[in-house]
Amino acid sequence: MTPRLDVIGIIVTDMAASVAFYRRLGLDFPPGAEQEGHVEAALPNGLRVALDTEAVIKAFHSEWTPPTGAGRLGIAFRCADPAEVDAVYADLVDAGYHGELKPWDAFWGQRYAVVQDPDGNGVDLYAALPTAAE
Repeated sequence: MTPRLDVIGIIVTDMAASVAFYRRLGLDFPPGAEQEGHVEAALPNGLRVALDTEAVIKAFHSEWTPPTGAGRLGIAFRCADPAEVDAVYADLVDAGYHGELKPWDAFWGQRYAVVQDPDGNGVDLYAALPTAAE
């Protein structure tokens, strides 16, 4: 059997804050997830996103310490169109999340923005820009 990507795991400091953030981006965590140490949301493509508190990680990996510095994991949410990138970014920033990179038209042909989740992980928002032929 060839291994296949099944779960994207994110270690969180505050489960309630992280569940609220990712719910705003459309992930469907079960009711009561805010009080759990481990929760998962199924994605339409069969993957799952899992959130684990630092306490859960330390329970089985006692030497683990939270990383410092810039994040090394990239998470990107595709939006329907460039206007949705702007709207989702504004919604998250208005809700108090840190906007890392305001929406802009990237040279690779996408409307792109970055907002940070409650633990400072960069979460990209993007949509294809209309082509000149459209």
